[in-house]
Amino acid sequence: MAITEGRKAPAFELEDAEGNPVTLEDFAGRNVILYFYPRDDTPGCTKEACGFRDLWRQIQKQDAVVLGVSPDTGESHRRFAKKYKLPFTLLSDPNRKTLEKYGAWGEKLLYGRKTRGVIRSTTWIGPDGRVKKHWKRVAKAADHPAQVLEALREEA
Repeated sequence: MAITEGRKAPAFELEDAEGNPVTLEDFAGRNVILYFYPRDDTPGCTKEACGFRDLWRQIQKQDAVVLGVSPDTGESHRRFAKKYKLPFTLLSDPNRKTLEKYGAWGEKLLYGRKTRGVIRSTTWIGPDGRVKKHWKRVAKAADHPAQVLEALREEA
């Protein structure tokens, strides 16, 4: 499924690190930054997560919430969040259904080889539930959180 700016974002229900269900509807009326990443505690994913952590207060001032999604387990998310003091929610998608809905699962190049896996991407969902911006393939994980904050500020 292609994510299209201006269209309604696909609904989802995923578990957080504690096993509690989280849905998109839980955040109705707020900006949602839904970012997809391959794996907890790997170099690029850690840089991206720590970037969102470091900009957390500024992102909150834009009335936005950050949700990170990967196929990792709740236990893995708990360790990752604790190790890096992540203040936002990490969600598990072991069956990759939400990843697929958001175009974050598919063919990609890894060290010059074609493989299937998580495509690092982000979807900004507005308070009305519509996609405001979609970063289809994030090239520089460390720089991406600042790009998201800049887009939020430009909209304000």
